[in-house]
Amino acid sequence: MAESQAPVAAQHWALAWADVGLPGQGHELRDTLWDAYAQPQRRYHTQQHLSECLALWEALRPHAQHPGEVGLALWFHDAVYEVKASDNEARSADWARQALLAAGAEAAVAQRVHALVMATCHAAPTATADQALLVDIDLAILGADAARFAEYEQQVRDEYAWVPGFLYRRKRREVMRGFAQRMPLYQTAVVRARLEAQARVNLMRYMA
Repeated sequence: MAESQAPVAAQHWALAWADVGLPGQGHELRDTLWDAYAQPQRRYHTQQHLSECLALWEALRPHAQHPGEVGLALWFHDAVYEVKASDNEARSADWARQALLAAGAEAAVAQRVHALVMATCHAAPTATADQALLVDIDLAILGADAARFAEYEQQVRDEYAWVPGFLYRRKRREVMRGFAQRMPLYQTAVVRARLEAQARVNLMRYMA
């Protein structure tokens, strides 16, 4: 990935890499991750999604306890994405831990990044403030403007094009109902203030 192709992403990578005290710049790993988000089976979990997460992260970075770790976890959180698989987060988290240890990260750092990525399973309450922040960033799309939210919904449907329409609609409504029932939806005050109201509008419109 040349710097000119994705300057914002490249800048965030460099900052996160330096924040955790890793030697060098990790460009080869960065490029491998960036390319992973361009795999053809993806429609939503793409470079667009990663870039949107990083753009929001730029504003939220001061709220993190370990900003470098959250920044790297964002890069890894959808690094492995196979639509029919149920272990994408686990494989992404394992990749993160292995890659960071190989790059010279402290074991505690690599383990925290692993836990951050696993938090994006959205299956259990977050255990740390950084995990809550990362999960909120991952779910920020729910609070996007109406046009982007509609695009997101179509992208998700395209990823699951192999699922029959009636089954997709039922399963998708279950997922969205689960988000709508969270009180609050966003765990961190800063993201809640920015996105909760619009997310409620989007979810209500979807469920109508």
